[in-house]
Amino acid sequence: MTARLGLIIPSSNRMVEQEMVRYVPAGVQAHVARLRMSGRHHVPLADLLPRIEEAARTLTDARCDVIAFHCTAASTEAGLEGEERALEAVARGGAPQATTTATAIRRAFAALGARRIVLITPYDAATTEHETAFLRTAGYDVLSATGFNLGGSDQFCATPALFWRDRTIAAARADADAYLISCANIATFAVIAELEQELDRAVVTSNQAVLWDALRRLGCAERGACPGRLFDVAAVPARMASHA
Repeated sequence: MTARLGLIIPSSNRMVEQEMVRYVPAGVQAHVARLRMSGRHHVPLADLLPRIEEAARTLTDARCDVIAFHCTAASTEAGLEGEERALEAVARGGAPQATTTATAIRRAFAALGARRIVLITPYDAATTEHETAFLRTAGYDVLSATGFNLGGSDQFCATPALFWRDRTIAAARADADAYLISCANIATFAVIAELEQELDRAVVTSNQAVLWDALRRLGCAERGACPGRLFDVAAVPARMASHA
């Protein structure tokens, strides 16, 4: 029987299908719904919630078993309460199981036992700080947070994976438990294994975490070619992750 993963992403995202969906293992199908929600279409989360719910309904129509609201910045900018409201919107749309990028990242850190995090983003200073504040409120020690202010979706998805490899190595900390390379619209899969070997730490990325979380929720033990130590561990129960 085929399992189905639904992804709600910003309409400007060009990396999810290119990098993430192609790694979905056999027996799982991915379906994507797009929202105009970034750049000049950015609105506060409260205004976005009805649109998230409607997008979830379209993916429920496609019989998706897990539906993720997949935008890192949007799922962290309103804090833990905002994350919960986004989850509730996806659930109201009929999702049998609902997740968000922020939820998946937290579950990934809990499964890895990671508390001390180095954060790398393509975002401007304000968005990077919102994500840093979200992680700290959730109980993580953000050792450093660097945003590269790449200027928007075109630059995000045009930046090669080697850029993220080099910047992450430059941010290395001996006391880090894990590295988070944040954003669903950047290329990272090609360098995750190399980074983990170089840094001897787990490397978590937005697309990787959501795919891992969804596969675990589907009960799929296959990883296919999905990169990273994260795929070597099982998901922790949701309650444990929320209190990690």
